[in-house]
Order: sequence, then C-alpha cells, then structure tokens
Amino acid sequence: MNKDLYTLLKQTVNCYPLPGTIFSVEKNPDGSCGDILFYAINDTFKHSFYDLFMKTQNRNDISFENLDGLVEGQSYTLQIPKEPKFEEICFQAAWHKIPIHTYVDTSKMYGYWTEDFLLPIECEHEPNIAYCLFMYRLNREMDTGNFSSVSPDVSSFVIKACLELRNENEFHSSMDIVINDLREYTNSINACILTIDSEQRSIEVISESVKDNKHSIKEYFNTFPYEIIASWESLVAETNNIIIKDEHDMDYYETLAPEWVKTMKDENVTNLCLSPFIHHGVIIGYLYITDFDGENMERIKEIVELLSFFLTAEVANHTFMEKLEYLSNVDMLTGVFNRNSMNVNVDELALKLKLEPKPFSVAFFDLNGLKSINDNGGHNSGDDLLKDAAKVLTEIFPDDKIYRAGGDEFVVISLDDTEDEFLDKLSTVRKKACDPDWLNFAIGHFHDDTSGDLRLAMRYADENMYEDKNAFYEAHPEKRR
Repeated sequence: MNKDLYTLLKQTVNCYPLPGTIFSVEKNPDGSCGDILFYAINDTFKHSFYDLFMKTQNRNDISFENLDGLVEGQSYTLQIPKEPKFEEICFQAAWHKIPIHTYVDTSKMYGYWTEDFLLPIECEHEPNIAYCLFMYRLNREMDTGNFSSVSPDVSSFVIKACLELRNENEFHSSMDIVINDLREYTNSINACILTIDSEQRSIEVISESVKDNKHSIKEYFNTFPYEIIASWESLVAETNNIIIKDEHDMDYYETLAPEWVKTMKDENVTNLCLSPFIHHGVIIGYLYITDFDGENMERIKEIVELLSFFLTAEVANHTFMEKLEYLSNVDMLTGVFNRNSMNVNVDELALKLKLEPKPFSVAFFDLNGLKSINDNGGHNSGDDLLKDAAKVLTEIFPDDKIYRAGGDEFVVISLDDTEDEFLDKLSTVRKKACDPDWLNFAIGHFHDDTSGDLRLAMRYADENMYEDKNAFYEAHPEKRR
C-alpha cells in the first residue's frame, strides 16, 4: 500500500460527516470490474459498520479501535453479499469519473433504505486500480423527497404513468399503456407485469408489450416452471432489483440460479431487469424487462425503481379486489360459482333474455343420498362427494356457468348448446354419476327456444328434478332423508 496515498485518502474521507469509505476498484484485463476493496474508511463509517454488524453479531472479539485493521484492505463483500449493480456504479464512478447518486431499498437486508453517493477520486494510481469515494445515509422509512432529484425525463415519464394509472380506464387497459410506454422508453424487446400467488403456486401475466409483436410473453410463461419463479425471491432478498447487463452478470447469476439462466440463454436474452412488487413484506409480482438499451443503464435502473414503487400499489389493490370478488362469487369447497353469484347473474341474464330472447337450457342437479353419506361417513365424506360432483359437472360443461345453489344442489345454465347437445351432456352426467352408494344425481332440465323467460324455465327444471329425485328414493328407500 502506498502510505502517502493512503494518508491522503484517509484524511480526505474523514472530512465528510456521512459514513464513507474510499474504494479501490480493479479493472480486469478484459475491461470488466475486478475486486472492489475498502481502501480507507472514516470514523463515521466505523461507527455505522460496528453498530450494524459487530454488535448485532455479538462480535465481542473485535474492538471499535481495531476496526480499521479488520475492514481496510478487505472486499466490500466482507459483510454484504456480492452485488453486480453495486459493482457497476463503483466502476462507473472510479473509472469513468461519473458522480452517482442513487436511492436503494435495502430494508430487507438492514431494515433501512439507503441513499448512496459515489464520487470519482482523481489521484495517481496503478494502471489497473482507480478510486472512488462512497458515502451513504440510512433511513428507516422510504423518504419520497429523495426521489425529487431524478432527471426531468424520468420524472416526466413516471408522472405520465401515474396519471394513466389514476384515470378511469379499465385496469388492464391502463397497465397495457404503461408497460408499452416503458418498453419503448427503455428500447427493450420485452416488458411485462407478472403477478404471483405463492399459495396456488401460479403466475399471471397481467400486461405485456413485445417489440413488433414477435411472440407472446403470456404463452412463454404459461409453460414456465413455477419453481424458477419461486427462486427469484431468494435472489432479490438482498437487493431491490436484479439487473443483468452483460455476459459477466449472466455468468454470475448462473452460479446462483443455473436453471433460470438456462431459460434465458435458450431464448437468447442478452440483458434483463427484474424488479419485485413488495406489499407488506410479501412479493406479489414483478416488473420484467429484457433486451433493453444497455447504454442507458443508470436511467433504466432509476425509472424501473421509481415505477415499481407506484405499480406495487396498483397491483396490490387489483389483486385484493380480485380476491374479494372471487370470495364473494365462488363456492370455496367446490370451486364453482356460489348462490350469491347465481342470484346476480340470473337477474342480469333474465333481463337480457326478456329484451332479446334466444334459445337456452337450464338443468338442476341434486345429489341423492348426501345425508346418508354425512351420517355414515361424516361430513368430510360429504365434502368429498360435493367436490366429486362439481368436478364431473365442470368436465362435462366446461363452457357454461355452474352454480352451487344450495347444500346439495347445482345449477347449470347454457346459452350455446342446442337442445340435442345439452341432452347429450345430461346423458353423460347420468353415466358418470350413477352410483347409488356415492355419486348419483337427480336431474331436471328445461329448454326454451323462444320465450326468453329464464325464471319460468328454472322453475320447470326444478320441478322435473324433484320428480327424478322421488323416483330415486322409491328405488332406494333406505337412502331417503
């Protein structure tokens, strides 16, 4: 170590009140970033480092006075994981002499947001080593005022996106506009918004934009292994987003997530930005961009972080409303629509058919012997029977609305089948549900060609179903309730 240079830089970093260090940044022979080492740290940095790491880890063997000797000369990964994005901005500051100010969500690592400042250091140095000053400020909560220093074009874009998200357009339409604008702004090939449901182990592409519509991102993720998407959570656990800007970064992430990187290489992805939507500490989705203009890396990083902050609230609200609607309209045991949904839909459909009559069919399905199943096998057996019943109806009527109208009663309303087609389906139901000791339906139906009176048709179908049920109990009196 050059003692004169060390003394000079040590004095320099101690002139600043914020926690700070001088980094030595190595340039590899191929021009990529090499080792980044703590060269000189100030006293404020020592206090912060000691409180964050030494105290929390109960390192009583390390005294505050000896911390310089422990930290200086060590890699920046001494107490934090390797971070390609951080290496990139250090390299930019040290070697390209670019001052950098950025605001990073490190709350998952430290419980703080971090405001980072990086300044180039002009001094004599070895051919493969340059220096930069790194300082930071920690905040318990996200301070929106720190975003006020973003560039005018980024601010303009984010404001436009927020106005689009706040208008009265349908949710997916607004998201499509925002994601298409983002893809064009970043000059990327692919951009999309993904939501995830960890309980159902499912994903949904709620908006996508592809340059020249070359392919479908939705189709791509339809066959994408959920295990790979689940692995993203651990990758973003110690950073606010993932940016893969080149082959060097791709090789690094291949060591962490080889299966994911393989899928990217198979699709010839050259770079990627993945930003999580975190709501109440839970990842509910991601902003996903690939093959963008790498020359504007800092601007892209800035806009993705800002936009993700606002998109998180919109996606969380949309997801909540969808779950609320699902819970109010779907029978949780069987997965078909519930009585509440039937009442609302029948009211709407009855009015439409009255104004514009068209052929339709209605069928009532009542489970025979459910009470005896419950009495003999317990309510768990009864629940299993209801699930089997719903499964059969869903398989045979995949395009029709199926409702659980009551405890043991299901209703199907079909607007697309001819009478013969509907009768064929009913015949299939009878064949699949003919076991008097388990799944057996009493069925009543009615087909209307011209009148458009849905409620009358439902009454006739219900009456026919009870006739069928009486016939069953005459044949099997032991199962009568």
